[in-house]
Formats: sequence, structure tokens, C-alpha cells
Amino acid sequence: MLRRPNAPVSRATRGVLTAAAVAMLLTACSPTPNPSTNPEPAESAPAATEAPEAPAYDPAGTAEANLPVFTAVTQQVWASEQRASGRAYVDALVAVGFDRALMQVTPDETTVGNAVESLQFSVRWGDAHCLIGQVGPSTGEPVTAVMAQLAEGRCLVGTTRPIDW
Repeated sequence: MLRRPNAPVSRATRGVLTAAAVAMLLTACSPTPNPSTNPEPAESAPAATEAPEAPAYDPAGTAEANLPVFTAVTQQVWASEQRASGRAYVDALVAVGFDRALMQVTPDETTVGNAVESLQFSVRWGDAHCLIGQVGPSTGEPVTAVMAQLAEGRCLVGTTRPIDW
């Protein structure tokens, strides 16, 4: 069994302990000292790196070399309010340099007037390739690819609409 010592804690000891506790609290709660008037120079932040350049249309390049700009334009239109408009994709591609005469686009609406589940558009590239884009609710995110041309220089299978604007 443990016994408690009979010696009571003196008033003086309690006073010293209380004073020490108050001093520690005051030290912990006191504001930090003012910074020195001659602070060390802060390291300068590294120069902001430039954003990578947007891909650029290259009429002399290959279909593969132009796929990044075709994809960027497709994503830009997809992110806009015009995402369901085939004309918006065609116009945006023309704006960066693609030739409207080499394009095909599928209709925006079904035969009964509903919005299509999948919209496709393309640019014929040379005699062998096509840049093809597909967007719509059934696709999810935009899809772009370089594909081989079909017979007679076509890029898309099925019915396309005239690009007459």
C-alpha cells in the first residue's frame, strides 16, 4: 500500500508554482516580436513559366501533325453553348485555317427533329487521310482521330449535310 506523505505543501511552494504557470501562459500567449528592421532578402520567386503555345494549323504538315489543333478546336466548341451545332465545329475549324471545301458534317437533328446522339465532322487531308471528330451525348467527351479516307475521297460513312453557308 502506498502512503501519502504527511507533509503539506507549503503556501510558498504553491505561490511559486502558480507564478511559474502564469509566466508560462503569458509567454505562450504573447505576440511575436516585431520583425527586424533589416530582414534578410527573401528569395525571389522563379519567373512564371510561359503557358505552352496552342497548337497551330500547318497546311504543309501531315494529318497527324494537325490533329492537335483539330482536337483543340473540337474541345473548345464542345465546351461552348454551341456544342450540338455541326456548323459551329465547321466554322471554328475554318477560322483556324482548315479548308471548308474539304469538310463533311452529319446532321444536327434526327429525321423526327430530335437532337442527334452523335455528331461527326471531318476534314479530308491529302489523298489518303481524314481528320475526324465525334461529339454528342452517346460519345461523352469529344473524340478525334486520323483515319484512312473512304472510297471517292469521303471521310464519313452515311448521310452528311451540305456545307453551304
